[in-house]
Amino acid sequence: MDDLAGKTAFVTGAASGIGLGIATALAQAGVKVMLCDIEAEALDAAVAALQASNADVAGVVADVSLKAQLQAAADATVARYGKVHILVNNAGVGGGGGYGEWNDASWDWTIGVNLMSVVWGVEIFGPLLESHGEGGQIVSTASMAGLIAAVAPAYNVTKYGVVALSEGLRPALAGRGIGVSVLCPGFIRTRIMESQRNIPDRLAGSVALPPEAGEDDTFRQMAIAAITHGIDPLYVGELVREGIEGDWPYIFTDTQFEPAVDARFAAIKAGFDKIRDRKPQY
Repeated sequence: MDDLAGKTAFVTGAASGIGLGIATALAQAGVKVMLCDIEAEALDAAVAALQASNADVAGVVADVSLKAQLQAAADATVARYGKVHILVNNAGVGGGGGYGEWNDASWDWTIGVNLMSVVWGVEIFGPLLESHGEGGQIVSTASMAGLIAAVAPAYNVTKYGVVALSEGLRPALAGRGIGVSVLCPGFIRTRIMESQRNIPDRLAGSVALPPEAGEDDTFRQMAIAAITHGIDPLYVGELVREGIEGDWPYIFTDTQFEPAVDARFAAIKAGFDKIRDRKPQY
C-alpha cells in the first residue's frame, strides 16, 4: 500500500502502548483510524488527543476476546467510515502463569485476547478488506516470544500462534490483494506488566495472577526494568506504518533478540543433522 492517505484502519488495543503508537503514526500519515479498546476512559482520552491534532479518528469500546463484541466494533467502523483497508490486531495481555501456576481461566483469558481475537479479526475484517478491491493489509502483533519461548507458557503459545497464523495467511491472501505482516516487538514502553487491570468481569477472581516482583524474582525484575526503559511506542508505530507501505512479512523493533533467534534455528538444524544420514523406515 504505497499511499495510505485517505485509507481506513481498525486498531485493537489502541488506547495505550503499541496500539496507540500505531494509531498515531497512521493518523499522521492521513489514515482514518477507528481505535478499539476495552478501557473506555483511556480510549476517550486517546481519541480526544488525536482529534485535537485534526486527525480523523473515532473510538469503539470492545472486549476483543468476545467475538460478538469484535463484530459490533467492525459494524461501527463500517457505519462510520464505509470501508476498511488496514486491520491491526494489536490487543494483548501478559502473564498466564508459569508451570504449576496456571489455571483454566488464565489460559482462557490469554488465548482469548492474544490469539482468538486475531483469528476472529481476520475472519470478520478479511471480507471487508476484500470487498472494495482497493487492496489492504493485516498486521498482527505477536512478540519476540513468538519466535523464542522466553516468557510464560500461555503467552508463548499465543504469540507463536500469531506468527504461524500470519505466515500461513500471507501467501493465501496475497492473490486477493491483501498483505499480511506480523509485528514481533522487543521491550517497548507499555503497561503489559499491568495486564490484570483489564481482566473481564466474567473471569474476575479466577485468573492466576503473577506475584509482586520480589528481590529474588530476577526475570520479572529484569522485565519490568527493560519495559520501563523500553522503546517509544510511537517509534514502533512508525515502523508499522513503513511495514504496511512496504508489505513487510516481519516487522521487528530492534536486534536485541536476534542472537537468541539464531540459536533457536541452529538447534533446529542440529536436530536435522542428527538424522541426516539415517534412512527412514516405512
